[in-house]
Amino acid sequence: MQTPDWGALEAVDGVRLSWNVWPNSKAEAAKCVVPLGAVVTPRKPLPDMPVVPYDPVRCKGCAACLNPYARVDFNGKLWICPFCYARNHFPPHYASISETNLPAELFPTYTTIEYALQRPAAPPPAYLLVVDVCLIEEELSALKQSLTRALSLLPENALVGLITYGTHVHVHELGFGDCAKSYVFRRVLYTGGKEFSSGQIQDQLFAGARSASGANNRVGAGMTANNPHPAAMHGGGANGAHAAGHQSRFLAPLADCEFQARSISHCVLEELSRDPFNALPDCRPARCTGTAVAVAATLLSSSVPSQPARAMLFVGGPATDGGGQVVGKDLEQAMRSHKDIAKDAAPFMRKAFKYYETIATQLCANGHCLDVFACSLDQVGLEEMKVCVDKTGGMVVLAESFANVVFKTSFSRMFATGKDDALGVSAGGVFEVITSRDVKTAGCVGPCAPLDKKTLPGAIADVSIGSGGTTAWKLCSLSDDTSLAVFFEVANSGKDGGGGGQDGGYGAQGYGAQQQQQQFFLQFVTMATLASGETRLRVTTTTRRWTEGANVNDVAAGFDQEAGATLVARQLTWKMETEDEFDCPAATRWLDRNLIRMCQRFGDYRKDDPASFQLMPQFSIYPQFMFNLRRSQFVQVFNNSPDETAYYRMILWRENVLNSLVMIQPTLMAYSFNGPPEPVLLDVCSITPDRILVLDAFFSIVVFHGQTIAQWRKANYQDQEEHVAFKQLLEAPKADANDVLKQRFPTPRLVDCDQHGSQARFLLAKLNPSATYNSGGAGGGGGGDIIFTDDVSLQVFMDHLKRLAVAKD
Repeated sequence: MQTPDWGALEAVDGVRLSWNVWPNSKAEAAKCVVPLGAVVTPRKPLPDMPVVPYDPVRCKGCAACLNPYARVDFNGKLWICPFCYARNHFPPHYASISETNLPAELFPTYTTIEYALQRPAAPPPAYLLVVDVCLIEEELSALKQSLTRALSLLPENALVGLITYGTHVHVHELGFGDCAKSYVFRRVLYTGGKEFSSGQIQDQLFAGARSASGANNRVGAGMTANNPHPAAMHGGGANGAHAAGHQSRFLAPLADCEFQARSISHCVLEELSRDPFNALPDCRPARCTGTAVAVAATLLSSSVPSQPARAMLFVGGPATDGGGQVVGKDLEQAMRSHKDIAKDAAPFMRKAFKYYETIATQLCANGHCLDVFACSLDQVGLEEMKVCVDKTGGMVVLAESFANVVFKTSFSRMFATGKDDALGVSAGGVFEVITSRDVKTAGCVGPCAPLDKKTLPGAIADVSIGSGGTTAWKLCSLSDDTSLAVFFEVANSGKDGGGGGQDGGYGAQGYGAQQQQQQFFLQFVTMATLASGETRLRVTTTTRRWTEGANVNDVAAGFDQEAGATLVARQLTWKMETEDEFDCPAATRWLDRNLIRMCQRFGDYRKDDPASFQLMPQFSIYPQFMFNLRRSQFVQVFNNSPDETAYYRMILWRENVLNSLVMIQPTLMAYSFNGPPEPVLLDVCSITPDRILVLDAFFSIVVFHGQTIAQWRKANYQDQEEHVAFKQLLEAPKADANDVLKQRFPTPRLVDCDQHGSQARFLLAKLNPSATYNSGGAGGGGGGDIIFTDDVSLQVFMDHLKRLAVAKD
C-alpha cells in the first residue's frame, strides 16, 4: 500500500502532523506512543497564499479567525465557529457577502491566508554590535572585515550601535561626532562585588550622561552609581522618556552621512583594537561577556523599547569575569565537560544559568533578540547563554575562527535581501494555537517564550511538553524557515463516548455536535513585523478526523513517520535539557522502550516468533530513524563539548521536518561513471574505490573520494583531454555541495577527503557499521571499508527489536 505524501500538505499550509487520524479518547491516544503534535513553519513562503488588506474577523467565544470551515448563514449574516460553536455576526463591511460573493477567508482552498494589518509602520530595526576585543590580532582583523561588509548590507534607515568588551565593557557614543567617547563599565561593582542591575546600567548611560557632556571618556557605573534611582524600564516613566530622547547617543541611523563616514569608520575600523589589559602568564584573558550582554539588553530596552532590535554578540573565548562567568582565569582550571555537569562539578554553571535567565526575560519583555556568533577553538559558554538565544529566537553560529567560511558566509546571509539567499527575518511575533474543545495544547518546543494566555477553558493539557501552560508564545525573531513543534493531548477521557468531550458551556447543537464527533480543527495564528515595517497576521486552519481508538489500521493510515521522528527528537532533547536524571543512557532507554511499545501496537506478528514480525508500511522507516537518532550528536555527547551539544540542539529546535531528518539521518549520494548521481544506503557497504560519495549531515557536508578515484586525481588525470569525463565526475559533487552551502543557514562545514585519509572519519562516523573490525571484514573485500566501533549495526538492532516486540508480556 502506498503511503500518502504528507510533504505535499506541508507545501500548502506549512504544517505537518505526526498523526493525521486521531483516536477519540485519551487512553487510546496514549497507546500511539509517538506524541500527537504538529511541526509548524509560521512564515513559510507559500506561493498561492492570498494577502488581504484588512483585519481578520474573530470569534467572540474563542478568538478564532474566520476560516473556510465555518458554517455561514448568508440570510442572517451569521457564522458559526467550528472551534467553540459560538454564533457570530459579520461586521458591517461584510454585508454584501453571499454564496456567490465570498470573502477570501471563506474560500475552501484558502486554508492559509495572510492579513496585512492596518497598523503604523514599525520603526527601523536596531543592530547593537557587542564585540569581544580579547581576540588575537588576526582574529580581530577578520572580524573587522566581516563587520564592515555587514554595515554595507544594512538598510539605510537601520540604527547601529557598538559595545566592545574585554576586562571592561565600553559603550561607544556613536552620535558624538567631535571625538571618540565611550562609557566604561567594570565587570562588577566595587561595593559588595555584585553584578550590575538594569537600573544602575540605565542610570549611568542616560541620567549620568547629562553631567558629563564635555568629557572625552566616562569611567564606569561601578565607581559612581552607588545610589541609583529606580530606572523606568521598557520605556516607561520619566527616565524611559529621557532614554528614548537620547536614543541617537548610542544607536544612530546608518543613513546619517556624518555618522556613517566618521563614527563607523572611526569606532569600528580604527578604534576597534585589542583589550589593553593583557592576560598574565598561564592565565586566560579577563573577558566579561555576561556583563556586556546585560549592558546591551538594558541599552536596547531603554533606547528602543518594544521595537525591532538585535544584540549581536561576537565572542572568541570563555567568560572569565563578571556575571555569566563559566571558568576561572587560571589555565590549570579546565572548562566544564559533560562529565563535570553530570557530577555537579561545574562551579559556575548554576549561577550563570540564573544570570542569563534574567537577561532573557528582559529581552523577551521588549521583543529584542540575542544573536551569538561564537568563533573559538575553546568553549565560550554557549551552554549557559543558550536560554537567551532560545527564548528570543536569535541566530547562533559556532565556528573555529572569525576567518572561517562558516562564520563569514553565515553572517553575510543575515543581511542578504535576494530571494534565493534571504533568511526573511521578521520581528515582534506572536504565535497562537486555537483548538477544538476536545484537544488540549501540551506545549511548544522551539525558539519562543510563553505568554500568559489561554484561548478556551480547559485548553491547556495537564502535563506540559516543552514550553507549556499557555496557548500563545512570543517570537522576538523568526525567519521564513523557523519551525515550532506543538504538542497536543486528547481531552476526552473516553467515559462519555466518542470525540465529544464535555459541552464546555458553548451549546454545540445539531451541526456542531455531529461535526465534533467526526473531525477536529486546529488553527495557528502568527503575527509578525516584516523587515519592511509592515505587520502581517497569518492564519492557518486545518482539520483532521477522529476514529475509534480500537481501529488500529485507521489510526496507522494517518501516521507521518517523518514528522513523528522530528517531534520525538524535539521531545527527547527537551527532556535531556530540562531533566537532571535524563542523561544519555536514560535517553537511549526511553527511545528503545517507546519504539518497542510502538512495534507491539502497530506490528503484525505471532507471539515469540521474531521471523513473523512485520511493520505496517506507514512505519517502515521509523525504526531506522530511531536507530540513527540514538547514535546522533543530539543524544550521544561523547567527543562533543557542552557548547557543541547546546548548539546542535538549538538548531534542531528551529528547523523544519526535512532539515531535521537530515540532522537525524544524513543523506548519502553516490557519483560514478555508471550513471547520474543516485542516493545510496547510509552504510559502510556504500563505500567503493570507484565512487565519490557526498554526505549531507546538515552541519557538515563531506565529499568522499574512493581509493581509486583519489589515486587518479593525484595523478592529474583530470587535466588530460582524453579524461574529460573524469574531470566532470570530480566537479559534479563539489558543485552540488556548493549549492547546498549557499542555501543553508548556518553554513555547513565542507570536508573534502579521501578513503583511508584522516578526515574520512567525518563520513565513517555517520555510516551504519555493518562491517566492523570484529565482523570478519564483511565490508573489507573488493576495496570497501570497515568501521572500528563496538556499536551495533542496523541489522542487529532490528533483530533485537523484533525479538523484544514479539515477546510475551
